[in-house]
Amino acid sequence: MKKEKKILLIIPAYNEEKNIKRVYQSIINYNKKNKSHYDLIVINDGSTDHTKEILEQEKILHINLIHNLGIGGAVQTGYKYALDYNYDIAIQFDGDGQHDVQYVKNLIQPIIDGQADLVIGSRFLDKNSSKFKSTKIRRAGIRWISFLLKVFTGKKVTDTTSGFRAANRKIISCFAADYPLDSPEPSSFVSIAKQGYRTMEVPVSMNEREGGTSSITSHFWKPIYYMVNVSLSIIITCLRSRRDH
Repeated sequence: MKKEKKILLIIPAYNEEKNIKRVYQSIINYNKKNKSHYDLIVINDGSTDHTKEILEQEKILHINLIHNLGIGGAVQTGYKYALDYNYDIAIQFDGDGQHDVQYVKNLIQPIIDGQADLVIGSRFLDKNSSKFKSTKIRRAGIRWISFLLKVFTGKKVTDTTSGFRAANRKIISCFAADYPLDSPEPSSFVSIAKQGYRTMEVPVSMNEREGGTSSITSHFWKPIYYMVNVSLSIIITCLRSRRDH
């Protein structure tokens, strides 16, 4: 009889008072309905709203970061926790309600089957999988980043900024030791691909954020700044990987 995999959902949260309780409850309800055993840890990334109070009131397992480290630092904290507590699979799961827990099983299956080390949930792999595709300017940026990743890694990624990802123990260990602070999804993919780890995308559906504000789309200039920053980060990560190998 195979031993059941220890699975952890890493939920970074910055000022998610409008969403975090609903996200937590959706996971709890899913576990009860499907008799699954997904653990979760919320990384409260120095929130200045009532996120911390809600986590404490609802007795939600969480780690409070004293300062705002950004998405990269928050997610890396989650990977360090996953490594320390010997999880077999860790899934990045947004605290804003955009990710659907029903698709976690799709993400982890290639890892359980030994087909992949890192699995990315994509809105674009199957045109009918997700009604929410993000804004036009962000989709244009995603296509540009996809082009860069293809050039520098030889691998095609359709949803380059997807934070809905599952990692096995090898990747957990890698990300716990080194995870980019800025534009972490594309940059960390370059690092993993250059080390020869197996990557895969699976189709998922995502939801539009119901409350709060995206850090990328809160100002008109931020998507442009983000794309420039991501492009430079991909190039630097690639050059560093070549130097290290």
